[in-house]
Amino acid sequence: MNLRTLIDARALAELARHDDVLIVDCRANLADRASGPRVYAQGHLPAAVYANVETDLSDLSRRGLGRHPLPDASAFSGVLSRWGWTPRLRVVAYDAANGALAAARLWWMLRLVGAREVAVLDGGWQAWQAAGLPVETQTPTRTPTSVDVKFDESRIVYTDALQAMRKNILLLDARAAPRFRGEAEPIDSVAGHVPGARNRPFSDNLAGDGRFKPAPRLRAEFDALFAARTPSEVVHMCGSGVTACHNLLAMEHAGLAGSRVYAPSWSGWIGADQPVATGE
Repeated sequence: MNLRTLIDARALAELARHDDVLIVDCRANLADRASGPRVYAQGHLPAAVYANVETDLSDLSRRGLGRHPLPDASAFSGVLSRWGWTPRLRVVAYDAANGALAAARLWWMLRLVGAREVAVLDGGWQAWQAAGLPVETQTPTRTPTSVDVKFDESRIVYTDALQAMRKNILLLDARAAPRFRGEAEPIDSVAGHVPGARNRPFSDNLAGDGRFKPAPRLRAEFDALFAARTPSEVVHMCGSGVTACHNLLAMEHAGLAGSRVYAPSWSGWIGADQPVATGE
């Protein structure tokens, strides 16, 4: 089985029986920071380790890079080493938010460091439970490794670069439409969007059952947004660089590889006192 984007619950259960696979629980609730560790302790997929979006997948001490700054490569190397990761190990990430908090974020970060076989559990925790598959409460013991990874910086966009390129790219914002239009802003200090951005709420990637839409349908929807652009001319953003990864994952699942993420996203943009647009 080639793990590139998504895997369903029963396929993961079968894979885990026969192969060494690192399963990572990425559940998070940005309104309740203690929620993720708490629900992990109450039950998780067998042998799953836990990834905290704010301490393992972000470095909140890095100022000026949005609400969820990417950690530096040495810090992420330490996280991966603690989990016993090696570049040859298959990885599956899951959460309880259809991949948006924060399984797609970990998927993207692993792709940035060259991981070849990494996927997101389609439908996440809810799909695993609906399938009647086993859960456990004990924290697994894994043998630490010592890895030294580097991020592929060419696939990450920061504010200075976005300022220079935004007239020549398609900037897709994964936030809900009211936040994009500036009608509501429950998290950040300023409402609105980057001038010239288009809105593609991450929820548009999902079918009614919480799983991703079929790849051909996703491709048609993204193609309709692109006009004459190629995936390499697409940059994703959201509020803090987490749910933006959901759109990138959806594109790759649709066979549209090569887009990038504006890592600081809206919180980084307004933190740098950049222009703001509202409305459609």
